[in-house]
Amino acid sequence: MPKAKKGDRVKVHYTGKLGDGNIFDSSKEEKPLQFDIGKGMVIAGFEDAVIGMQTGDQKTIEVPAEKAYGPHVDAKVLHVERDRIPSHIEPHVGQKLKLEHPDGQSDICRVTDVTDARVTLDANHPLAGKDLTFEIQLVEIL
Repeated sequence: MPKAKKGDRVKVHYTGKLGDGNIFDSSKEEKPLQFDIGKGMVIAGFEDAVIGMQTGDQKTIEVPAEKAYGPHVDAKVLHVERDRIPSHIEPHVGQKLKLEHPDGQSDICRVTDVTDARVTLDANHPLAGKDLTFEIQLVEIL
């Protein structure tokens, strides 16, 4: 039976959990996740775990933050004066806003705090700085 390797397109079912056991994502009730190994379509630690698996194999892996979404970077947390937010936007915690830079680049930021004076925006991935656990089942090598 063939083993998954770089260059293969695979289908997997997975459940992702945080350190406290809370599930943050799962494909169990949906279609399996399909991706090409070696193309960076999923986080490195997840991709590395699939290499060498055979159809039907299951495993549980720990992915440190460095091989997942990286560390939480304090420089990506911005405190913006409330009057710099366009008047048609009423910010609230959890809201996602697009932040455009002068060079044409943009970031999607989450609003993490709102006061009368300022709004705190976080451009880190919501899972940045977190070690993750995945239960993986290789469904198919295409």
